[in-house]
Amino acid sequence: MPKLNVLVAGSTGYIGIQLVSLLSKHKYVNIKYLCGNSSVGKNISIYDKRLKNKKLPKITKFNFNFLKHVDIVFTALPNGEAQKISKKLLSNNTLIDLAADFRLRKSSDYLKWYKQKHQAPKLIKDSFYSLPELTGEKLKNYQIIGCPGCYPTSILLALIPLLKKKLIKENNIIIDSKSGYSGAGRNVHKKYKNKNLYESLSAYGVGFHRHNSEIEQFLNKFSNSKTIFTFTPHLTPMFRGILSTIYVDLNKGRTIKNIYNELVKFYKDSSFVKVVKIDSMLSTNDVINTNNCEISVCKSKYKNKAIILSTIDNLIKGGAGQAIQNMNILKNFKEHEGLK
Repeated sequence: MPKLNVLVAGSTGYIGIQLVSLLSKHKYVNIKYLCGNSSVGKNISIYDKRLKNKKLPKITKFNFNFLKHVDIVFTALPNGEAQKISKKLLSNNTLIDLAADFRLRKSSDYLKWYKQKHQAPKLIKDSFYSLPELTGEKLKNYQIIGCPGCYPTSILLALIPLLKKKLIKENNIIIDSKSGYSGAGRNVHKKYKNKNLYESLSAYGVGFHRHNSEIEQFLNKFSNSKTIFTFTPHLTPMFRGILSTIYVDLNKGRTIKNIYNELVKFYKDSSFVKVVKIDSMLSTNDVINTNNCEISVCKSKYKNKAIILSTIDNLIKGGAGQAIQNMNILKNFKEHEGLK
């Protein structure tokens, strides 16, 4: 089978480097171009020593002429940049975006939450938001693939099967998520320089974090009425990983066992989502450096409530790994190719 030629734009950010590392091990991929701005002319290995012995191209500035020579364009760029590239795609290209440019279905929502005008609004309808375990092979009909954010990945995987089967109430979901600081990108050290980043826990984006829009959009797709939830993210003094604690009210006649059984049934054939025993305590350490999501259903002291734990590695299942998983589905590779 001939190898796919791929381009990685934004190759030196935390997710970009993770993406390059995983792609370099994928037997059906040839990394044709690594693109960056301040890093032009450098070897990617100066950002990650694990790449030192890999035969990889030097970092270069993105050029639209590169599109003639690649099958897949991965964009791990600041929000707004993938929109520019999307307008110049050739028939041989598929764009897989790891930022937020094609997550929301309305350009007005993008403006509201990201404070910038969408530069390719007509292409939104031609793009597809792809969370593999929930959307399957539908992405094969699209040239532009939007990958979910890290927080939404951990949350949606836990909640969507339950909403689909009407096991939980839609009007009082409480989500408390904690992430490693890599989720805030390379500038996190400057942005949070007064927060004692390595020794303290910080709440941020309370009530108005950008991922609210993405979570709401997808939850509402599978519920009978508008889903009402409260989402609070936190930055923790660890490099990577997310743990989401989700509090839900059970619908009448439903039990913890029903919740657990439905999740087990829904993900029984999944390569990456693991539903563990009831009341299992989860740690980010259970999933670090994997494309896995682990979910645990826990009892509450109230019979009509449940507590659901969901943990992922934000840089892999919440980023680079999920992008490769989408590529694997798109190109009919084994879903776990390059990810085991």
